[in-house]
Amino acid sequence: MIPLTDIEIAQSFEMKPITEIAAAAGIPEQYVEPYGKYKAKIGLDILREEERGNKLVLVTAMTPTPAGEGKTTTTIGLADGLRKIGKNANVALREPSLGPVFGIKGGAAGGGWAQVVPMEDINLHFTGDMHAIGAANNLLAAMIDNHIYQGNQLGVDPRRITWKRCVDMNDRQLRFVTDGLGGRVNGVPREDGYDITVASEVMAILCLSESISDLKARLSRVIVGYTYDEKPVTAGDLHAQGAMTALLIDAIKPNLVQTLEGTPAFVHGGPFANIAHGCNSVLATKTARRLADYTVTEAGFGADLGAEKFLDIKCRYADMKPDAVVIVATVRALKMHGGVDKKNLAPENLEALEKGLPNLLRHVDNVKNVFKLPCVVALNRFPTDTDAEIEMVIRRCKELGVNTVLSTVWADGGAGGAELAREVVRLCEEENNDAFHFVYDLDIPIEKKIRAVAKRVYRASHVAFTRKAEKELQKLTVMGYAGLPVCIAKTQYSFSDDALQLCAPEGFVIHVKDIRISAGAGFIVVLTGDIMTMPGLPKTPAAEKIDVSDDGVISGLF
Repeated sequence: MIPLTDIEIAQSFEMKPITEIAAAAGIPEQYVEPYGKYKAKIGLDILREEERGNKLVLVTAMTPTPAGEGKTTTTIGLADGLRKIGKNANVALREPSLGPVFGIKGGAAGGGWAQVVPMEDINLHFTGDMHAIGAANNLLAAMIDNHIYQGNQLGVDPRRITWKRCVDMNDRQLRFVTDGLGGRVNGVPREDGYDITVASEVMAILCLSESISDLKARLSRVIVGYTYDEKPVTAGDLHAQGAMTALLIDAIKPNLVQTLEGTPAFVHGGPFANIAHGCNSVLATKTARRLADYTVTEAGFGADLGAEKFLDIKCRYADMKPDAVVIVATVRALKMHGGVDKKNLAPENLEALEKGLPNLLRHVDNVKNVFKLPCVVALNRFPTDTDAEIEMVIRRCKELGVNTVLSTVWADGGAGGAELAREVVRLCEEENNDAFHFVYDLDIPIEKKIRAVAKRVYRASHVAFTRKAEKELQKLTVMGYAGLPVCIAKTQYSFSDDALQLCAPEGFVIHVKDIRISAGAGFIVVLTGDIMTMPGLPKTPAAEKIDVSDDGVISGLF
């Protein structure tokens, strides 16, 4: 029997009307704005409702591999599992980007029997948030060039414009462009470029804002470039923040959908964790926390990226901290870190597993001993995993004082996450997060913050700055931005900035090639290695497999 694909599983379920999901979640009717039958926006006035003693559970993972780890699937299955054991729980997730959906990574709606639905809508246009963010970003870009064309009263230097246009697609052709060609009436020629929408500062701002007024204030602080006499030019200088906010007036509201088992799911915002801060919106998380006793959320990629930024950036601004952390791993992925080719992962290989385990153990050590948070390892079990392999993972994690729980949520949904749910509840009730600690303090120099993350989390021996990066460090310090947190853009495939250094490398150098200010979002972006803010498509894009039948049913979407 051929197993069902994720989309076939999702399409086999009869979804509940979103008004029914909202009512079951305790959301008063006046806050629910339906987008069709199975999606809704939730009005921000719900945040005026009384807070409750909610437990926040963060799901992160080991360093990702092509073998897959199942972090989003685990997040969804854990929320369903909590409800299976009688807990009032919901889930808060990021929105997928069309770039990876049509590229190589896939969507972000979970998998198997642990999915959020309608998965086609969520993975494609959803409620239009991505398009609104792109429109706001590109409106600002248009206003910059129009200002220069109309006389340039601010004295903007066209060679020092830092704001890029964006599109929510992997398109390497747009990384570097020359525009404004075609004669005087068609603009001012200059070098330009595109980022993918999820790397736009507008995305980061939307995800960190806590109200419309906060959103508008953050947008006004965005630095778009510099004048001929090297003074920063902001979106506020161009009077763009009001119109940008108008474009985002609906996008700022969290989206409500459901899991296959009817658990309320808040899916909102989607910055990448390798080039941005990798968390769903503060508003979605805070809304979810007002409605249940347990909120399960995730951070992008491995714990060195998504979890570090969730804790050092999002938790600082939102004044929150997780009560427990789940670190997702698979035996298959660990064997890849141990040097096994993806085609040969099925046979038992304790030697390779032993070689790959330091990757997981470093993530566990970081969560437990650097951030000082209670944690559990969720081992996504595959049919090919042997008892000896599983026992090795359990034993090695136990040596660090951390339990390992087998998870079968892909195959069994919430029932496959019930044991994990019980361990999470135990962590929340028997342990505490009182010792939680950031990697760095905000009052130290920018350079020391970068070194703190590189050495304490990545375990690098040294950080090397290019001359360009050193100049930016000095400039941002003089401009008064030294007190902001840092957001390090780094490959997701390694603790280092070299994607080929697998497992748990040590003694390596982190190479900082550039530093940028995201004054509106409120952090400093540190570009390392070969990281790019506009990805490209692979040789065989996932888009080639996607199709639509005559009756409008989508296929090939995972």
